[in-house]
Amino acid sequence: MPRIKWPGLFAWLLIGSLLGATALADESVTISNPFLKATVDGTTGICSIESLPSGLTFVTAAKLTEKGGIAKKIEKSDNHFGAGSGIEVTYANGNRDEIDLFPGLPFALLRSTIHNGGTQDVRIHTLQPFASAIDLGKPAGDLRALSTAGLTPADKHPGGYEWIAVVDPSTRHGVVAGWLTHDRAGGVMLCDAEAGRVSIKPQLDYGNLRIAPGKDAQTETLAIGYFDDARLGLEAWADAIARVYDIKLHPQPVGYCTWYSDKHGRSSDEKSLAELTETAARELKPFGFSLIQIDDGWQQGTKDNGPKKVFSAYNPHGAYPSGMKATADNITSHGLTPGIWFMPFAGTWTDPFFKEHQDWFVKTVDGKPYETRWGGTCLDMTQAGARDYLRSEVARIGGEWGYRYFKMDGMWTGTGSKLMYVNSSYKPDGIGDGTLSNPDKTNIEAYRDGLKLVRESAGDGVFLLGCCAPQNMRSYGGAFGLIDAMRVGPDNGSDWKGLLRGPTFASRSYFLNGRVWYNDPDPVYVRSKVPIEHARLICSWVTLSGDLNLCSEWLPSLPADRIDLLKRTMPSHGLPSRPVDLFENDLPRIWLVSDDRHQPRRDVIGLYNWTSEPLQIDSALERIGLPGKGPYVGFDYWANAFVPAFEGRLRVTLPKESCAVLAVRPLADHPQLISTSRHITQGIVEVVEENWNATTRTLSGKSKVVAADPYELRIVTVGTAGRSWAVESVQVSADDKAAGVTIVQKSSADGLRVMIDSSTGRTVAWSVHF
Repeated sequence: MPRIKWPGLFAWLLIGSLLGATALADESVTISNPFLKATVDGTTGICSIESLPSGLTFVTAAKLTEKGGIAKKIEKSDNHFGAGSGIEVTYANGNRDEIDLFPGLPFALLRSTIHNGGTQDVRIHTLQPFASAIDLGKPAGDLRALSTAGLTPADKHPGGYEWIAVVDPSTRHGVVAGWLTHDRAGGVMLCDAEAGRVSIKPQLDYGNLRIAPGKDAQTETLAIGYFDDARLGLEAWADAIARVYDIKLHPQPVGYCTWYSDKHGRSSDEKSLAELTETAARELKPFGFSLIQIDDGWQQGTKDNGPKKVFSAYNPHGAYPSGMKATADNITSHGLTPGIWFMPFAGTWTDPFFKEHQDWFVKTVDGKPYETRWGGTCLDMTQAGARDYLRSEVARIGGEWGYRYFKMDGMWTGTGSKLMYVNSSYKPDGIGDGTLSNPDKTNIEAYRDGLKLVRESAGDGVFLLGCCAPQNMRSYGGAFGLIDAMRVGPDNGSDWKGLLRGPTFASRSYFLNGRVWYNDPDPVYVRSKVPIEHARLICSWVTLSGDLNLCSEWLPSLPADRIDLLKRTMPSHGLPSRPVDLFENDLPRIWLVSDDRHQPRRDVIGLYNWTSEPLQIDSALERIGLPGKGPYVGFDYWANAFVPAFEGRLRVTLPKESCAVLAVRPLADHPQLISTSRHITQGIVEVVEENWNATTRTLSGKSKVVAADPYELRIVTVGTAGRSWAVESVQVSADDKAAGVTIVQKSSADGLRVMIDSSTGRTVAWSVHF
């Protein structure tokens, strides 16, 4: 049984008897949609793709799986993208290549069908079904490549997983390519340069793909497109994945993880966690806090090669003697969601618990249990007994005990491959070295089957978090469509170096957040030993990015000012957030959140200095994403100060290891609400209405306030042409006044501040008369 690996530039699919190359038709075959035109040359078989709006042929000299064949135009119908057109190239050995275009999709979709015309099984390890030169009108030395591996010169990129953007950073014009499906293979994106031209080489790593005699196997689907702003291309790719897998994410939680706490950390214990639960429910729940998650240490088993790995039972002599259900019930009684850590696809073959179940494990070629560092022994998700064990384990944790949030660690063990921690650039990991019980399943297919089993056994109401992709990036794309959140970076920490890890990894995958899953950058830290500038920076970054927001602080003894920092991060804003300098800095320094769901539009800019030197930020407003050149007015949240009007460019100097968060609006001819004290986004999460009545000279609005949380409105009173508005009165509605809500005007030299107090959480209707 031959096992074929094609590591070269182009894959020649020598399956069965090659009956000889058949020339393509003399004429080229062309298809188009409003975005793209794809052509297969009738003489050479070379593919090209042109961006119709720009007129740029950005894919040139692209070669498909083989030479020779016959190309024809076909009509397409897709369950996700509707009716379209395609070019099908058929070869004498039964293989086929296909390029499809759909009217509403800004990508060309490429896939291949491999036919086994021989008399024996064929197994494919690695495949490169497509490769192309990329033309952006500039030499390779002027271009950047961004992938999971980070941002590098395009001619020095190490390669990453699932997606890549090749970009001119000065304009953001670029090509985005990514694997759209991830059902049987792990997607890889390689990039290099020859003779000053960038080439991309999408690759599929199957491990072991079996094709029986006379049978076909269809590859994963590759999407490739050109965008004036490659950030929009990355976002469009993520949106397309969400369509392919019909992704509907569960509501985004905000919560606490026990692991990193400086007191009662790791798995904590039932007495301490009960105290923390009470504090969290009292102090943070009104602001949007919703989750308490227990980490590693509660389970049974032999500690060998990583954590204990018997998750079907707790240790009755350990931290939770009353049982895991009792703690979950207590958390639930406080109106919070109980969460728990476990490793769904890992075991320890030497543990007495698994002694009679050695058949549950992936095997090496000589029949021994397949073991990997820290993850232990990989459970075989194609083996009936292992699947039954996982099913019962999940049913006990979620159904019997009542945990509704799973932090699933060691995800890569479900692929039966090696630990690669920490990796984000492409590295061979021996995928396929492990032997599965079902030879017709690939490693990624088995992994996805395992995740589907977890979802099926847990029920739709359970939030699934994967942890973590950098342990082995096979678990990254392989989980698309099957989990709600993914730790996209390694463990972080409360020191400066540790704080940087989350933003570094999560920024690269920002476009997945809220579309494919929620990015989890690991917890924020606000404990007293963390400098206030660092605490504000990490809180601001997580809040504005919209990533999963967890803390790991011992809340009962956290100082009031540090508790208040956490309050200002909650809840998550739920809006798209975009890094401005994604293709200029591997850790972007400027982020923009815009809320145009209703008028007036609100814009919040996050500015971050990740260096240990003062940083001058100087950016054109248009480059940031603000409409027009201004003038703009603003409010600096952490400086608690109005920002003088500015236009054309935003210039700010940041001290080392610090941030600024600016709410900005175009200068108007009337007073306008620029900021509030409730949340770092300064109005986005709680201001539900704002109106200016020119006849009565009244600014009015409605805000959702938290009980006993003093709420400040910050109002710009200087209009266009330098006109200044004087306040006559401030008031709340009659209903609010009857409920005891008070409103007070505060004097301010640079703008108007109005303070609202309410003893109950409610939506307050306020007005300011000028």
